[in-house]
Amino acid sequence: MKVKYLGHAAFAIASDAGVKIITDPYETGPDLTYGEITESADIVTVSHDHLDHCNVAGVKGNPKVVRGVGRSMAKGIEFRGIASYHDEAKGRLRGNNTIFCFEVDGIRVCYLGDLGHLLDDKQVAEIGSVDILFIPVGGYYTIDAKAATQVCNQLKPRVIIPMHYKTEKGIPNIKGVDEFLSGKANVRRLDASQVEFKRGGLPATSQIVVLKPAL
Repeated sequence: MKVKYLGHAAFAIASDAGVKIITDPYETGPDLTYGEITESADIVTVSHDHLDHCNVAGVKGNPKVVRGVGRSMAKGIEFRGIASYHDEAKGRLRGNNTIFCFEVDGIRVCYLGDLGHLLDDKQVAEIGSVDILFIPVGGYYTIDAKAATQVCNQLKPRVIIPMHYKTEKGIPNIKGVDEFLSGKANVRRLDASQVEFKRGGLPATSQIVVLKPAL
């Protein structure tokens, strides 16, 4: 399985068989100046309908769109959408958010979208075992570095990939990734946008992998 960080909260995830998933494609604007997404995909997941997460029209290839709570199948992959919120006020401030869990090449993936709160016991149980966790860490619109650390402790993934943090092209008001990384061991900060994972090669203890935005 290959993972490419496009920017913001958008990733391109490709299976060994060539099925490609793009998560939360963004729409560029004055506050979000990553390059336009030019990748094609078979599947697009949308955690919520904010412009920086739901630009399905910008993805080439006529992909199947997966959104909302419940189970759905696309290209032989089962997606489980788990209900959560974009804030700590049960959605009253920023609405709902969907967590997506799915498996690619035997690797269990959890994509948290714009999670705005710690997980409760029911959500942790619904998510289950996680190999790779995509987690927002920038705060303000989502959980911050401290809460993200707590969520990682709740889920105990083997690989943690931070997203939705401040870069020179990212949205204002949020923090950079360094606050989340501070004091943590087993951090790989790659000078690359893409990384490959194999089921048998995943680390035995949690490892943080920081990717460079491609766009």
